[in-house]
Amino acid sequence: MQDLVQKFEDEIGNIHSEDELVRLKAAYLGKSGSVTERLKNLSTLPPAERPVLGAQINQLKTRIETACRERQVALAHEKMEQKLKSEAIDVTLPGRAVPKGGLHPVLRVLDEVEDIFREIGFSVHEGPDIETEFFNFEALNIPKDHPARDMQDTFYLQSTQLLRTHTSPVQIHVMKQMKPPIRMIAPGAVYRRDSDISHTPMFHQVEGLVVEEGARFSDLKGAVSYFLHRLFGESLRVRFRPSYFPFTEPSAEVDMQCNGGRYRSPPRAPHLDSPGPTAHLPSFALIKIASFARGPGGLRSWGAGWSIQRSLRRLGTMQRS
Repeated sequence: MQDLVQKFEDEIGNIHSEDELVRLKAAYLGKSGSVTERLKNLSTLPPAERPVLGAQINQLKTRIETACRERQVALAHEKMEQKLKSEAIDVTLPGRAVPKGGLHPVLRVLDEVEDIFREIGFSVHEGPDIETEFFNFEALNIPKDHPARDMQDTFYLQSTQLLRTHTSPVQIHVMKQMKPPIRMIAPGAVYRRDSDISHTPMFHQVEGLVVEEGARFSDLKGAVSYFLHRLFGESLRVRFRPSYFPFTEPSAEVDMQCNGGRYRSPPRAPHLDSPGPTAHLPSFALIKIASFARGPGGLRSWGAGWSIQRSLRRLGTMQRS
């Protein structure tokens, strides 16, 4: 029995893989293994010797099973160590930087516009993208026969619902809920059947409205001038000029010089009325809205509106260039 124990210990010390370990265990404990054969031969021994030899064989069997389990754990540990060495990562190397995301340029300009108007006492209001004909047209003094209500200009949904063509409906919602004085802007997405190289069916607008006693056109000029100077710098030169729009009366537009302010542009236009790089902000206009153009006492209103994509997108890009 001792020679069998010594033989097993010599062989298991030379095992270097799980396959070799399986074969070694089968050679001793398998159906035809050395220990199994000795158990089978117990019946050929005298009855007095069977208990002693049987106990020794069982002890050997337990010893072999324990040794095989321990060797299996050791082999698994060695395998893991080899794998870690072959797949080692140099943790002292700097990590790969993840690119940071950012707001779309239009949204960045929109946020800046809101902050500037808040500085001079304006509140920011939003409204639904899906509106009714009343809020989108009729409440704004646009009758049913107005060209703006044509199917070619407006996305109609069902019944009297449509995708708003401007943010002016927000002004109506605010005036129905609040009493003057009102100073507000209404930023948001608007939708029109208009798609070409310079227009998209969806774009962003900002419209402003003031309703208070003694409101004057000079207040409109002051607010717009302050906004442009805050956005592009105090050195910016601004010019107001009368203009015609079929949906507002009276109306004005604003020109600005592009070679001043915080962004850089070639200094080719020393004067506003000379050829050179100038930019145009469309539709700063005094908006006439039903009974709010002139109210009882000194109550008056003025408004201004412009498209972010069609104007501020280009200007915002120049500002940050």
